[in-house]
Amino acid sequence: MNLDEQYDAIVVGTGISGGWAAKELCEKGLKTLVLERGRMVEHIKDYPTMNDDPWDDPLKTRLSKEDQKNYHIQHRLNWAPDNTDKHFFVNDLEHPYVQTKRFDWIRGYHVGGRSITWGRQSYRWSDIDFSANKKEGVSIDWPVRYKDISPWYDKVEEYIGVSGQKLGLKQLPDGKFQPPMKLNCVEENFKESVSEKFDDGRLVTIGRTAHITDPDAKIEGRTQCQNRDRCRRGCPFGGYFSSNSSTLPAAERTGNMTLRPNSIVHEVIYDDKTKMATGVRVIDTETHEKLEFKAKIIFLCASAMASVGILLQSKSERFPNGLGNDSDALGRGLMDHHYKLGAYAQVDGYLDKYYKGRRANGFYIPRFANLDEKTKRKGYLRGFGYQGSASRSSWSEAVAEMGYGKDLKEEILKPGKWTIGVTGFGEFLPHDDNRVTLSKTEKDKWGLPQLDFDVEFKENEHNMRKDMVTDIVEMFKAAGFKNVQPYEESSYPGLGIHEMGGARMGHSAETSIVNKHNQVHLVPNVYVTDGAFMTSSSCVNPSLTYMAFTARAAEHAAQQLKAGKFA
Repeated sequence: MNLDEQYDAIVVGTGISGGWAAKELCEKGLKTLVLERGRMVEHIKDYPTMNDDPWDDPLKTRLSKEDQKNYHIQHRLNWAPDNTDKHFFVNDLEHPYVQTKRFDWIRGYHVGGRSITWGRQSYRWSDIDFSANKKEGVSIDWPVRYKDISPWYDKVEEYIGVSGQKLGLKQLPDGKFQPPMKLNCVEENFKESVSEKFDDGRLVTIGRTAHITDPDAKIEGRTQCQNRDRCRRGCPFGGYFSSNSSTLPAAERTGNMTLRPNSIVHEVIYDDKTKMATGVRVIDTETHEKLEFKAKIIFLCASAMASVGILLQSKSERFPNGLGNDSDALGRGLMDHHYKLGAYAQVDGYLDKYYKGRRANGFYIPRFANLDEKTKRKGYLRGFGYQGSASRSSWSEAVAEMGYGKDLKEEILKPGKWTIGVTGFGEFLPHDDNRVTLSKTEKDKWGLPQLDFDVEFKENEHNMRKDMVTDIVEMFKAAGFKNVQPYEESSYPGLGIHEMGGARMGHSAETSIVNKHNQVHLVPNVYVTDGAFMTSSSCVNPSLTYMAFTARAAEHAAQQLKAGKFA
């Protein structure tokens, strides 16, 4: 690479947001350098376990005792990482951070980031979400509303392929959907029961997920979901959306992208004369060489906490507390979603029915609390939704009951009884004292300060969690399910893997870091379009919103550059 070359744009990160920034900027003709701190992962070629069956793994997918130590924070998820996908999660011993209060930071350092392992649930925000802060006097007001983002949701959904069902709900706007996946018989029964027995707007629908379901869809380089449910290992079909299968190849096809992995961006370089950023400082992870790259536009898409860390480290005489941080808002207002609570139950009957394939999706119960006077709850603001599924349990339980021979062979071919389970996801308010800072004492192996997290659930969150458990138990019992068991495991911020905030969007530099176009107020050629810009968290999965805002910001950046604003 020519280190003296000035690029039109630098994109930091290659995950959900970085892939979209790269695609949009490159397709608009901008020569773009894409920097990723992790290793290279090429679509298909670098998915080593994508076709393995459980019995192909020597540990039957379990982590070894040594790896349980290596991934001691990542493993708090329970469902990941396992021995088939651990290469897409960070080794916690190699990438430490400080926890003044416990924060479970789930990460993937490689090209594509968590777009390879994400849950793919894709929901739009509504004006209820964008206006809630102002209406309730919480934190600061969003400078945008649904009408500003709606056309960008359209663009993203049509490109990535989102399957789902239109519902006509004010709290969950409909989108540009591919055919919905099907609920199974028990889920259909649950759907009918909820609609019949509750009059407060509760309903059950199939999840809206970033999987191609239309066999005739023409999305370059990708094809229909094969219902293998091996998504976290990387999909060779491109059946679900990832940066690796979709946006990065699109950027590459333009001839305008230069991709450099193993590159830790730790500082945005600020020029006090022009009042603009001129580039970024980088450490090569393999050689520890210190480099600088120049560009007219910088897009920070490193993931919410990493982008905040870069801004905090970007100190100068003008910005002694971090780039654009006159408001002292940088690092504040961290959020996540509630996780690890809900219920499960047994379902009688339906023993003559089964389902086809391994559907990589579940049902969804949209928010129904605190939407109006009728649904108002005591003790907390905002609301929650649920994600879950019904299935037939393993046939292995039959083995202990049978002896040998013909009866055993016949019995083990029969699946067990039906069960159903649900997990709740609730909104987390943006408290200013939930924050991340730079450690004054602890550094990583590249000599950079570690991030120090001081984040906790507060009264609003704790009160909401009670209703999240109570309400789903009520629905399961109303449906006639048996042995209904509520659960609430130990959970801390970060574990929902929806960390947000720290460089929030607002109307002015006095109260926020970025403006309505995702530009840093005081350094307008720097854009932040990952979860760091979020001013509140809603209760729905946020990745679709990141992508919509990123596409919108890239359009704005290209127009500003063309108009000579960043010369």
